Parts: sequence; structure tokens; C-alpha cells
Amino acid sequence: MARRSAGLLLFRRRPGGIEVLLGHMGGPMWARRDARAWSVPKGEYGPDEEPLAAARREFTEELGLPVPEGEPLDLGSVRQAGGKVVAVWALEAELDPERIVPGTFTMEWPRGSGRLREFPELDRVAWLPLPDARGRIIAAQEAFLDALARTAG
Repeated sequence: MARRSAGLLLFRRRPGGIEVLLGHMGGPMWARRDARAWSVPKGEYGPDEEPLAAARREFTEELGLPVPEGEPLDLGSVRQAGGKVVAVWALEAELDPERIVPGTFTMEWPRGSGRLREFPELDRVAWLPLPDARGRIIAAQEAFLDALARTAG
């Protein structure tokens, strides 16, 4: 069975159009990349957890903040390049990126060194207008931006 992940994509309406809240993936592999290095806040879940419940849990784990109030819009799911199936819901809300306290993960770095280091899951979070988000978000996740534009635009 393919690994499964779920997330929440916050969005807000501005005079210039819709903006989305994306996170730049943390850790040394992504440190110098901008294009295709941003993601919907999301995470994996097991067979005993509902995808929307997992999306809410992961939002809180990755951003360190409660999920804003509102009715989530189902944006569907995509299969990413590595085979993981990602389901995303959109939620119209305001959130100050300065308040975010990102979750962390531990990995051996440099590889083969035997040293474990801790890194933020997301090293920065920002509101991006849809056109800017398109070139930055992981390629497969662009489908969520298209679905949001159709649904909320």
C-alpha cells in the first residue's frame, strides 16, 4: 500500500487575488532550493486515522498552532513523484506566519557521519499569491492550487 499523507491549505482573498499559506521544507536537502521546495503543511497517517483528522493533526504538529475555524473544502488527492498519495483540504482563514512554532525531525547529518541533528519540518512559512506559489510548490501539489482556483476563485 502506498504511503498516505494529508494536509490543510490555508487561503485568503486579497485585492490582487487568492493567497495561500505554504511552508518551505526544512533540513539540509532543501536549504538552498526555492523552486519546488514549498509544500502544503501535511504529514503521513495510518489506516486507522481519517484523512481529514490527520490533516488537522499534522497542521498543528507542523505549525505549532491550532487549526483555524472554518469549513474545509476537499481539494482531492494526488500521487507525488515518490509514490506517496497526498489528500488536501483548503480552509479560508487568516494566520500570522510570525506566530508559527514549527515541529522538528531528527536525521543523520552529514550522511554517514553518525551524528544525529534536529531540523525544523518547515524552516519558513509564507503567504504567496497563487502565481508565485505555482513555481515554488512541489510539482504534484500544483493540482491543489488549480482546484482551489476553481473552487474558491
